[in-house]
Amino acid sequence: MLKNNILKYLGLASLALSLQAQEIYTVDDLIMKSLEKSPNIKVSKLQYDASQSRYDAAFSGYLPEVNFHGSAGRISQDGTFNQEGVEDNMLVGQLSLKQIIYDFGKTGGTSDTQKFIAESYSMDNLQNISNKRRDVKKAYYEVLKASALIDVQKENVKLNKAQLYRSQKYFEAGIRTKIDVSDAEVKLIQAKLNLKTVEYDLKAAYADLDRVVGFTTLEQEYNVFIETLQLDSLYESLYRYKLSLRESILFAYEHRYELKSQQALIKSSQSDIRSVSSEYYPSFYLSADYLYQNAQTDALQLYIPKMQWNANLNLDWNLYAGGYTSSRKQEKVINTSISNSNLLDTKLIIKKSTTNAYINVNRTKDTVELAQSLVKVSNEKFNQASKRYENGLSDYIEIQEARQDYIDSKATLVIDYYDYYTAIADLDNAIGK
Repeated sequence: MLKNNILKYLGLASLALSLQAQEIYTVDDLIMKSLEKSPNIKVSKLQYDASQSRYDAAFSGYLPEVNFHGSAGRISQDGTFNQEGVEDNMLVGQLSLKQIIYDFGKTGGTSDTQKFIAESYSMDNLQNISNKRRDVKKAYYEVLKASALIDVQKENVKLNKAQLYRSQKYFEAGIRTKIDVSDAEVKLIQAKLNLKTVEYDLKAAYADLDRVVGFTTLEQEYNVFIETLQLDSLYESLYRYKLSLRESILFAYEHRYELKSQQALIKSSQSDIRSVSSEYYPSFYLSADYLYQNAQTDALQLYIPKMQWNANLNLDWNLYAGGYTSSRKQEKVINTSISNSNLLDTKLIIKKSTTNAYINVNRTKDTVELAQSLVKVSNEKFNQASKRYENGLSDYIEIQEARQDYIDSKATLVIDYYDYYTAIADLDNAIGK
């Protein structure tokens, strides 16, 4: 017996230490973890980095191009006049430089196109981060909701156990019939099933949170921070959204990253037009070459100079390309019109999503207020039904219905409460906060 008790206490101590070892994360902690671990955020960041590299490559057109060529080999030349043929080793080194001077906006247009494309990817990355914050919050609230519903269902089991005990005592005293005991047993089993269901819902909610944040460990190594809910004052504790609908839409037009991305794409299309239009005009550039050749035979050096250089100011002008430039310019003009239409469509989508999210916030807020009132009334009804049953003024069905209404109202309040904060997360995302 002593050995069993020792093993029992050791097991409890081990469990306590295990729980203490787990991290407790707030929603802000989970958001930071998601930005660190989430694969789609990493992909989004890498896409922006790649676009920045393309801009750097396009910008390099402003800088000089320097090339070096070196070779070593053997050269042979037939004799001429009275001279004999020669054969010798040859070393050659050539250094060349090319620097654009003016190309009527071709280099600048290409560079600006890639710059604005990179800016668009940057805005897409920020939008993905905003979406990730929303998704983490929603998954977090699902965990809190499931946890709170477990407490509600535990109370339901407790109430049904009390009712079963009371029904058994009444039956033994001959006050109530056997059907009341059987019905109480059925309701208790149903309550236990409901408890099991929400316990599995909590595990599923944690699994979804793992996916959103990016946790890949096989075992759950953390718990979320959970505050105890005061159901009788939930409505009074709600965060009040301060912006009006009009202010929310205007805020979205100013801060939503998708709009900024579309605006950057319009600038990119306009730069494309400038770059293509420059092909109608010439390009001016400076070129220079320096050549060094070393042959050991004097006779060979008579024909091949040891050093030579040249510097030139060049003009390249494509006078006719079969309408290729005109076609490309027309395509870029069309793309700019498409980008402007996409911007307008994005604004309409944002206006709709902001309006819907704003309405949902107010709807869920009002629902929480009514649900809290329903819990109060249902509790009073349950207490009255219990007294009526004890005094033989009502049957078992009345008290069971009153108890179920009370439990259902508490569950509804919990769901509505967390739905309200989920709605706020959607609205914050819709306006670009």
